[in-house]
Amino acid sequence: MAEKDTIFEGKVKQTDIFDFKEMYNFLYKWLVDEGYKVDEKVYSEKVTATGKEIDIEWEAKKKVSDYFRFVLKPKWKILGMTSVDVEKDGKKIGMNKGQVEIKVGAVLEKDYESRWENSAFLKFLRGVYDKYIVRARVEGYERKLFGEADEFLAQMKSFLALEGKH
Repeated sequence: MAEKDTIFEGKVKQTDIFDFKEMYNFLYKWLVDEGYKVDEKVYSEKVTATGKEIDIEWEAKKKVSDYFRFVLKPKWKILGMTSVDVEKDGKKIGMNKGQVEIKVGAVLEKDYESRWENSAFLKFLRGVYDKYIVRARVEGYERKLFGEADEFLAQMKSFLALEGKH
């Protein structure tokens, strides 16, 4: 079984005006452009008296070597989403208003194909390999993954800041 180290956990939470479809497509495209394969694990919508509630969970994976893989796990929670008309450049356009929260976890997977799991001796060798042989590489990948997860949240914040300036 792959060894998984959580490297990053962060979130963005904001109540504002935004375009849900644009935000969804923007963040999905950003992950794909960064080399991730995105799998949507959960998508649910519920209509309540205060508006729509939407839950989304993605699992985005990127192979960085035969031994290491980056995994980003964005979880969306949108509360009280309603449709609003906003004037932009003299034209009325349809947008959404509500509370958006996106949490992101980042995991560095080692031996994600479980090649070192066939015996106790191989598991021991994997421990030696991780601690002594590729330690600097592991630390470099951890920094890179941390940076990518942090950048994902920064992109989200920037998108909301630009969208809110109708």
